[in-house]
Amino acid sequence: MTTPPTHPLAGFSTATVSDALDRLGLPGSAYGLRPLSDSSARFWGRAFTVRYVTAGASPGTVGDYLDDVSPGDVVVLDNAGRTDCTVWGDILTTIAADRGVAGTVIDGVCRDVARALQLGYPIHSRGRFMRTGKDRVEVSDVGGPVSIGGVQVKAGDLVLGDPDGVVVVPSDVEDTVLGTATLIAAGEEAILADVLAGKSTLAQARVRHGYHHMQRPDERM
Repeated sequence: MTTPPTHPLAGFSTATVSDALDRLGLPGSAYGLRPLSDSSARFWGRAFTVRYVTAGASPGTVGDYLDDVSPGDVVVLDNAGRTDCTVWGDILTTIAADRGVAGTVIDGVCRDVARALQLGYPIHSRGRFMRTGKDRVEVSDVGGPVSIGGVQVKAGDLVLGDPDGVVVVPSDVEDTVLGTATLIAAGEEAILADVLAGKSTLAQARVRHGYHHMQRPDERM
């Protein structure tokens, strides 16, 4: 199995990337999605998108899309934030972990979490609930735009996760976000270095390095 190369943005926290997106006036911080475990929360990869809708009179399938997911991808499931039925369980977790899928993000809930915790497989979701989605929801689209936590995700977008949550970086602005995240991280490190070395107070260091302006799109760093 080929391991995908590490992306430069994967070295930053979701907090730093979120600040960079704010500074650029871009959405991307998915609200309300939490990891099953902090120890397995960090991941990154390209979005493989799946959208669910309420099942019709003749229910369709919950999907065998996993056969098409590449190693290193992040499965992004839009179940419209539903918490009354799941769209991810132990069969999908086991196969995804075995195939080197980077992780799963669900605007909805998952089940069989013991298996994911055992395998250390990263899942961010709105929670956990045991009831199946079969005959309750069905796959509507695979590979189209979806919404997670109020953020639009397109196939191929960069998805990053850690204990703080999930951020999405549109593929066409990755370099710009990387540059901005690098400046923000450097500024925060400079603040810490000044204070810990006894060169200044926290208030002074924050003013010197522009802390209060880092996330503002209308002011220079």
